[in-house]
Amino acid sequence: MLRNPLRWAEIFIPLLAFGVRLIPGPRTIDDAYITFRYARNLLDGHGLVYNAGEAVLGTTTPLFAFLLSALGLPIGGSEAAFPTIALIVSAAADAATAYLLIRMGSRLGSTAAGVATALIWAVHPWSVTFAIGGMETSLFVALLSATFYLHLSGQPIMAAGTGGLALMTRPDALIFLAPIFIDRVRVTLRKDENTRKLGWQEAAAFGAPVGLWIVFSTLTYDSPIPQSLFAKAVAYELPASAGLVRLLQHYATPFIWHEILGTAWIAVGLILFPTLFALGALLAVRTTAHAWPLFVYPWIYLLAYSIANPLLFRWYLVPPMPLYLLGIFLGGARLSRDLKHWFPLALLALLGLIGTLSAWTLRPDHGPARPAPEMAFIQLELLYERAAQLLSDRMQPGDVLAAADIGTLGYRAPGEILDLLGLVSPVATDYYPLPASAYVINYAVPADLVADLTPEFIVILEVYGRNTLLQDPRFQMNYELQDVLSTDIYGSDGLLIFSRSESG
Repeated sequence: MLRNPLRWAEIFIPLLAFGVRLIPGPRTIDDAYITFRYARNLLDGHGLVYNAGEAVLGTTTPLFAFLLSALGLPIGGSEAAFPTIALIVSAAADAATAYLLIRMGSRLGSTAAGVATALIWAVHPWSVTFAIGGMETSLFVALLSATFYLHLSGQPIMAAGTGGLALMTRPDALIFLAPIFIDRVRVTLRKDENTRKLGWQEAAAFGAPVGLWIVFSTLTYDSPIPQSLFAKAVAYELPASAGLVRLLQHYATPFIWHEILGTAWIAVGLILFPTLFALGALLAVRTTAHAWPLFVYPWIYLLAYSIANPLLFRWYLVPPMPLYLLGIFLGGARLSRDLKHWFPLALLALLGLIGTLSAWTLRPDHGPARPAPEMAFIQLELLYERAAQLLSDRMQPGDVLAAADIGTLGYRAPGEILDLLGLVSPVATDYYPLPASAYVINYAVPADLVADLTPEFIVILEVYGRNTLLQDPRFQMNYELQDVLSTDIYGSDGLLIFSRSESG
């Protein structure tokens, strides 16, 4: 079996993907700590909640939270090393994705394109950063890839099952499930009796996990829709075209060549890579008619997020990338086939590997001194860890800590958290939106929120309150500045720690 080079690739590249993620170790980003706190509270007997006694669904990834809890059960809630658990889960998920990309390439007309895609994805900073960052991204991408592969393989019931699990991992799974469902309906309406029709087994496979979650979340939170979606929709101030511009830049730079060749390369990439993708999609659809949902997904994703125009956190950019890369490499395979030479695909793979590896650093300037992607920066998280250490000695039982970035603080500091953004504190959303004059960047703390709820402690980046909270006479009278942690992140003049004064 191992005399076959394909079999070697199917073993080596997934192992490479797994090992590469262990090298940097956990470099956990702020949002991941929110899910970790949900998982910890579940193990500690408080239920799937952020603050004990407050039934608010503030995480968009319940499946990941349940999985972390299950894996942390032998250790115990407060002692479970969730960053390490999340890293191992993500490494295994990315290894599975690498294998599935190879198999999809084989089914779509070019095994070499599948191998090239898997190799690039195994070391790609966009893939590695959020695996070591503790996010659910790798699990979501693995379930997405499995659903598409099973759809291609004529296994619709299993595809429905993985699709249902993907929806429990992230609600935007609906973007890739929609074209698959359309294809299944199209097949069902055809008169060809040899095709497998949409049936109750598929509905059951999809509906079992999703239905259980809807029942549980409705009984627990009154709604299966995460509070965080409402909060993000009203709290951020963004230009109308921000999402579209960011996604176009992202699609123009899949191999991060602009970091080597300069930003002018973005204009070249915006033409080159969609063209290669289109060539690859044509090759794939001619090979397998059911492949079209794979190749419309990246563009439906771009359209959906451009219209919704949320603040695009970096991990939002990851899900369409494996299939986008696969389409590009299939386009390279198409050129090699037309030219009857292996050189175009090999050159594309080599340059892609050079570009992605160049975005790694052997010794990061902060955090663990181990090789890691340059984009895996955690300077803000380290600042919040310092703030949590300072507050741990000051906070008393019953004290409330208010913050706009609640991940690291909420996981490291004791007590109840008032989320000024509103992800886990629904009361905060009543204070948004703010007038445009309140914003220095895309977020600002409402002064009225703090004045009305009077938390004992507040931790914010200075830029969040520059035009609002820090200018408010009520705040100036009732709160004292305790510490300033030096930073210029987001153009901020430090991370500020306030406590309520005795007169306040």
